[in-house]
Amino acid sequence: MKQQTGIGIFGGTFDPVHFGHLRTAFELYHTLPVKEIRFIPCQQPVLKTAAYASPAQRLAMLQLAIADRREFTFDDREIKRDTPSFMVDTLASLKQDYPDNTLYLIIGMDAFNEFEQWHRWQEILTLAHLVVVNRPGNDPNLHADVMTLLTQRSCHDLTKLMQQTSGLIYQQRVTPLMISATAIRELIKLQQIPRYLLPENVWEYIQREKLYIR
Repeated sequence: MKQQTGIGIFGGTFDPVHFGHLRTAFELYHTLPVKEIRFIPCQQPVLKTAAYASPAQRLAMLQLAIADRREFTFDDREIKRDTPSFMVDTLASLKQDYPDNTLYLIIGMDAFNEFEQWHRWQEILTLAHLVVVNRPGNDPNLHADVMTLLTQRSCHDLTKLMQQTSGLIYQQRVTPLMISATAIRELIKLQQIPRYLLPENVWEYIQREKLYIR
């Protein structure tokens, strides 16, 4: 039985949440030494275009998607915040609330390639470990400075990861589900049905709220 000593932090727009998000979270829960994967929808994306659904709608879809999963929880602290969703502030807040738990920040390889553009990115590594998720066949050319950071901080041993509370970078391959929120929104806009790309109760909510139709 694995030691459950940490919290996996899965931030994002979730516009809408889909099976790509959920399968990744499921695999990481069963890989990392965490007691839960905590989904944190952002209020205002910083490095992306604005979300289409409102913060409340995105949170509602997320709640529906994970309602029957005890290993998944949601966290609305960024949605309650009126300022841009800087991850460093979120992690600092989480560290205050859960001082005895190691935080594992989950990010995709593409986001990691832009990591040094993140607000106060150096502080992030004092608050959490990074878990960089990549799908087989998706190996972008990393920027030289990001490659240097990876070389300095990379960890391939979960035991070693558990011996520190922050500062290491762990890479994890996950099942390559080629699903994106952008593609789902485009299907809906074209009056096509995105069934089997996202949970059925999320699709029902999208229809009730008339989301993404234009």
